[in-house]
Order: sequence, then structure tokens, then C-alpha cells
Amino acid sequence: MSSILAVGSIAYDTVETPFGSREDVLAGSVTYFSVAASHFVPVAVVAAIGEDFREEDLGILKSRGIDVSGVERLPGRTFRWAARYSEDLNDRETLSTELGVFADFKPAIPEKHRKPPYLFLGNIDPGLQMQVCESVERPRLVACDTMNFWIEGRREALLRTLGAIDLLIINDEEARMLSGEANLIPAAKKIRALGPRSIVIKRGEYGAAIFTEGFTGLLPALLLEGVVDPTGAGDSFAGGMLGVLAALGTTDAPSLLLALAAGTVMASFTVQGFGMEGLLGATPGAIRRRHAELASLVGAVPRDLPLARG
Repeated sequence: MSSILAVGSIAYDTVETPFGSREDVLAGSVTYFSVAASHFVPVAVVAAIGEDFREEDLGILKSRGIDVSGVERLPGRTFRWAARYSEDLNDRETLSTELGVFADFKPAIPEKHRKPPYLFLGNIDPGLQMQVCESVERPRLVACDTMNFWIEGRREALLRTLGAIDLLIINDEEARMLSGEANLIPAAKKIRALGPRSIVIKRGEYGAAIFTEGFTGLLPALLLEGVVDPTGAGDSFAGGMLGVLAALGTTDAPSLLLALAAGTVMASFTVQGFGMEGLLGATPGAIRRRHAELASLVGAVPRDLPLARG
């Protein structure tokens, strides 16, 4: 079975929504990604944490079978982020960002992880993403996330990174900003011309679409009760998606659509709890049931997800 190397952030978040609040909860791009992906394949992570990082939180990742040998504990404080969400959860106000040890993060890839079959580049400086690409043997597939901050402020570096990856996973606002196109179809075409063979555009409560050579797929989001915190949903989506692609070892149209479904399912658990609460509560049985619910929404016969356990 193939494995994934994920490079990005491990953090503590303080979040307030109309449904409650939590302080200093375990979060970060590779945290959400790796827990979601670990349901399908083994995952190793590269990240930096501070002296204040709780050992029991590292234990949460270890309990999922996630290889944390690439996590460096450095002098200083762990990356922290605080935000307040609006009533409909579509808008948020960032209250504070404390980079801590993440400010000087230079991904150091352990020797044993330098031949990863699958590589996920979390939402970090595109220059660092490119460095990671150059420090490993060419993977079978490289997936990447980015955000408006890098699109606006580090565009040239981002364009170099896009030329080295296979799959870009971004939201609709970011796709429009990166391409300069209002319509997502020409936006996807322009972005694919920059390098990625495939692009996934997340559309929040309206689902997600994938654009690749000769195939376009679209799935709705699941209909949920009790959505409380959207933080980490995008990284959980990426984890579910890349986890399935790695488990299947192929990127044909049926596999891409199944991966899109897995991403949708894993993100649905994340938004129903604060921090990692919802995602950590996802059992193999619950994942299968939500996958079947999604299949029923689109009137399709569900193809089994390649879960590693259960």
C-alpha cells in the first residue's frame, strides 16, 4: 500500500462561532490532512512545533498510525491562530496570528521519507513548497494547497510551484484570483495551463468540482445538521481525497470521482465539531454511511471506499 508525505503546519487554534468557542485546540494543515488521510493509507508528516506543544496532542497523531518522526520541536511557541466566525459561518474575522516557530520553518525531510509515492504540500510559502519538491525523489503524484495571501504576495514563487505539481486543491475565490476569470470553467482551464494536470475547486456548501484532461466531475456537499466550525474542512477534504488516490494507485476518472467523494465525506465530519473533535470521532462505519448518503444524493450506486481499517 502506498503512503503519503505531508508537509505543512501543526498549530493551536482559538475559535469562536455562533455555536460556541474553544481555546488552544489542536489544529494545523497537516494535522487535519493526516488524520483524514490515515483512514485510507499510512501518512508521515513534516512540521515544526514549539516547546509548549502538548505531548498528548502529538500522541493523537501517533494513535492514528501517523509517522511524526519529521516533526521538529524547536525553541519558542507553537504557531497559534484565533478567529471569530459570522452567523452563517461563511465569513470570519482573524483576531490574531502568532507564527512562533513556524516563522522560521524550513522543512527538513528525513532520509527515510525522501522517496514518497504521494506528496501533499500544505498551505505554506510556495518557495518552501518548491524546496520540498526539490528535496524528494519525484513522487507518483504531488498535490498542493495555497491561499489568497500567497496568490497576491508570492505569485511568481507560486507559479514556479504550480509548474512542479500534479493536483491543485483550492476554493472558488482563490481560483478566480489566481486565474483572473470569474467563471470557474475558464478559470480551471487557465490554471491547468500553468502546470497542474488536475484542479479541484471547493465550493463550500455547494460541493466541489474536479477538472482534468478529458474529465470534469462535480459532487454536492452533504446535507448536515449541527455544523459548528468550518476550520480545517479544506485540509480534511484534501486528506480524504489524496488518501483514496494513494490507496487506489490510479487517477482515472472513476478514481478521481471516488476521491472527490471521500474528501467531501471527511470534511463533513470536521465541520461538526471544534478543532479535531468531529474528525477524530469519524469511525469506519460512519464514513461508509456518509459515503452512501452522498451517493444517494446524486443517484449513483456507491462504490466502496478503500478504508484501511474496519
